Amino acid sequence: MEEHHSILYGPVNGLLKRLLGEPPVEKLSAAQAAFFFPDGKEAWIPDAAIMTLLLLLIFAVFFPLLARRYDREKPSKLQSFFEMLVSGLRSMCQDVIGHGGEKYVPIIGTFAIFIGVANLFGLFFFLQPPTGSLSTTVALAVISFIYFNWKGIQEHGLLAYLKHFTGPLLLIAPLFFVIEIIGTFARILSLSLRLFMNIYGEHTTTGVFASLVPIGVPWPMMALGLFTAALQAYVFALLSAVYVAGATAHEEH
Repeated sequence: MEEHHSILYGPVNGLLKRLLGEPPVEKLSAAQAAFFFPDGKEAWIPDAAIMTLLLLLIFAVFFPLLARRYDREKPSKLQSFFEMLVSGLRSMCQDVIGHGGEKYVPIIGTFAIFIGVANLFGLFFFLQPPTGSLSTTVALAVISFIYFNWKGIQEHGLLAYLKHFTGPLLLIAPLFFVIEIIGTFARILSLSLRLFMNIYGEHTTTGVFASLVPIGVPWPMMALGLFTAALQAYVFALLSAVYVAGATAHEEH
């Protein structure tokens, strides 16, 4: 099946080729070329990166405008929706992380909103969901991984934080430490693959149905896509909050 690209993929990379020439794939090793230019000589920037930049541009315009129109006395429907969303995220962080959990709302909320809107890109035939690319989901998972470990180190100190990977018994501490470290790093794989496979699978399935029967049949799939977009954003945010809670929790004596 031919790979589908967004409406911006061709124009953006065409402009870059006119300005910079062909991507210097032949000057790099195979590994470097695959990392920096996954589409080979076809493109300077992969579609997922273009869609991510588009999403960031939308946020950079939309949220300042929303903030300027904030009205405490007569909130608009859009303002009410975001207030409800923030309230829900605050409640989730407090329930999962505990007292003081509201201070993690900015990062957890950023994950939820970014992933939710990115997932919705898949409902438009002229766009591509950035989260349908493994490179994007791995990047998000790595950010979450670095964040919750950093918060754990800040809360306990480096040595005390590493100590909680050793388990309760000194005799089996080395074995326990290895297992816990592997399990912690596996969270990157779990977060990234879960999000990628759900969004990529849903988007691909909808695209196949739309190409076969463009009217009527894809609509139920699009409705399912709305549910999947919200669910996967919630799951990623929830798991990130769970990991923060585990990293910052204090042992009770």
